[in-house]
Amino acid sequence: MTSDTIRKYESLDVAVVGAGAAGVGIGAVLADLDIGSYVIFERDDVGASFRQWPEEMQFITPSFPSNSFGCRDLNAITTDTSPAFALDREHPTGVEYAEYLQGVAEFHDLPVRTGVEVESLERHKDGFVLHTTSGVIHSRFVVWAAGQFDQPNDDPFPGANYCVHNSRVSSWSEFATECVDDLVVIIGGYESGIDAALTLANYGQEVLVLDEEGPWQFRGPDPSEVLSPHTSQQLHDALENGASIALGDGTRVERVDMKDSTFDVRGSDGEFYTTRNQPVLATGFERGLGLVDEHFDFEDGFPQITEHDESATTLGLFLVGPQVAHNGQQFCFIYKFRQRFAVVADEIAARLGIDRSPLDVYREKNMFLEDLS
Repeated sequence: MTSDTIRKYESLDVAVVGAGAAGVGIGAVLADLDIGSYVIFERDDVGASFRQWPEEMQFITPSFPSNSFGCRDLNAITTDTSPAFALDREHPTGVEYAEYLQGVAEFHDLPVRTGVEVESLERHKDGFVLHTTSGVIHSRFVVWAAGQFDQPNDDPFPGANYCVHNSRVSSWSEFATECVDDLVVIIGGYESGIDAALTLANYGQEVLVLDEEGPWQFRGPDPSEVLSPHTSQQLHDALENGASIALGDGTRVERVDMKDSTFDVRGSDGEFYTTRNQPVLATGFERGLGLVDEHFDFEDGFPQITEHDESATTLGLFLVGPQVAHNGQQFCFIYKFRQRFAVVADEIAARLGIDRSPLDVYREKNMFLEDLS
């Protein structure tokens, strides 16, 4: 039997799917535990989703090198790193953050296999069988860290196909260059929508943001539900300085039609907004988990998981990343979901009979959130 044949039918203790912030973060914890055999499978490159951000987009959560004073950098995925220190940036771009993730993976010598796509996942009596583009893998446990970037909500109403989702824009500068002297309509007024509006206005475009709720009007303690202070401040300053940004709250877009290179955006208020520029969808991402949807139950769009972030219906399948939610609270920011890496790793280590004392440091450094009350 050749070594290649052995590789194609490999057995693992843990298979991690996805090498973004969640996959690399949980991988670093598994490395601290000295798990016998685990692999992180990534169909593209480490941090691929961040590399696909528009080049102008930056993190809204600030990075600061405060580790030595007992405060974790909000964008760090391990106890002892700081993107602010590593990148010398307070608000890193997607590409910069992907470089940070690559550095973490290399420092911990994580077993990341890039260019490998998981095509199917089946639950068996003694674990899981994963069919991948590089062969068949058997694993006792699976940690799903694939994120949601590849599931944009790009069909929210009839005619949405005439629009472009913001996640598919590689550069707002290039987008603005292709625009004519006319309005740019952005549908969706949360972080990505306002970010697009600010950037396009900075490039000299006249922008209209349409959103049924108008989140720019509200304040709250959770940036998952309202604009972050960083974005709110930028928007306030831009409007004060006369930026060509109009905000249309109370308007739900019902459809978009196209005729003779002109786009007609129809709002629930009966208004038509006509432009010769392609409308932008800032409608976020689907809440599903893609390939593993069938292995989870969903309630109000959220996957149902146990107190250890294990699927409520599929034993041995764990979830890490922005889709994690408990008691109605979304863990969709890195500083939130990173606190659950050690919880997942602790449960896996307990079932494997592995010494869990290396996780004590995660408790000491407030990266082991067990009390969900």
